[in-house]
Amino acid sequence: CMSHILPASYAWGNFSVLALGIWAIVQRDSLDAIMMFLTGLLLTVLTDIIHISVFYPPNYYLSDVKRFSIGMAIFSLLLKPVSCYLVYQMYRERGGE
Repeated sequence: CMSHILPASYAWGNFSVLALGIWAIVQRDSLDAIMMFLTGLLLTVLTDIIHISVFYPPNYYLSDVKRFSIGMAIFSLLLKPVSCYLVYQMYRERGGE
């Protein structure tokens, strides 16, 4: 979100899932909160792939800040499956099937 290469929907989607994650941590007994967080993470994996592939700039247009911003977005995308697995384990611990 630093260099505004990706649209505002990228930031809104990821910050909304972050808010769901905070809600899931605070509500320790709620299966709905953890399930919404897991669903949001899975949905942002798909939307992040679309955002990065559609809005990736040409090589001659990349400055260092833009290259770092896109690199962090790709790194975040690579860590999301690990986050999904850990959230699924939390779901199972809370009694989900």
